[in-house]
Amino acid sequence: MIADRLTEVRARIAAAARSVGRDPLTVRLIAVSKTIALDRILEAYAAGQRDFGENRVQEALQKIQSSTDFLISWHLLGHLQTNKARKAGTAFATIQSVDDVELLEKIDVAAAQAGTSPELLIQVDLAGEKSKFGTPPAEVPRLFEAADRMRAARVVGLMVLPPLATVPEDARPWFRQAHELRERWLAGGVPRPMLRELSMGMSGDFEVAIQEGATMVRVGTAIFGSRHV
Repeated sequence: MIADRLTEVRARIAAAARSVGRDPLTVRLIAVSKTIALDRILEAYAAGQRDFGENRVQEALQKIQSSTDFLISWHLLGHLQTNKARKAGTAFATIQSVDDVELLEKIDVAAAQAGTSPELLIQVDLAGEKSKFGTPPAEVPRLFEAADRMRAARVVGLMVLPPLATVPEDARPWFRQAHELRERWLAGGVPRPMLRELSMGMSGDFEVAIQEGATMVRVGTAIFGSRHV
């Protein structure tokens, strides 16, 4: 059952946090619900889950429109094209995949016009993989500068998607690098509210991510089971 899996994942999150002296409440679980039917999402909701992550705007919008009676916080995790920035900026509580200044500005304009205030994470490309999106670390300060000019949306942290690891420990250097970058930017004067969150870690490696400083983990398979699409 989904409720049992959620209980197990939460216990693992708590254990990982305590293993490095962290309060488990400093880690937020994002249940990755892409391709998952709404009735199963609501099963997780009934078990206390409130944050859900989607990869595709159109799929997510259908779920959002069908669940307005529930206090769900929807996160966009997948790549966002600029032509969909308006829809995303008015529908999601959090957009975790902002990777350039133009996209940042378009989301902010849409949010200001709609009266919303989504939280944004800058997706950082640590490994330079051609198959993945993200901003190279050297370009991230440009997004912080643009974030200072925003009227409605707010940059609140970083998201990283490291290379697929064969074993969880293989991901540790990437998670550590992301945390070190965050600390370096804080020391360099980036306002702390812009670096409050560090989203990293998925079903196969979220415990290592927590040990390296993750404040959000994105877990799908360990909650909903294997996907068949």
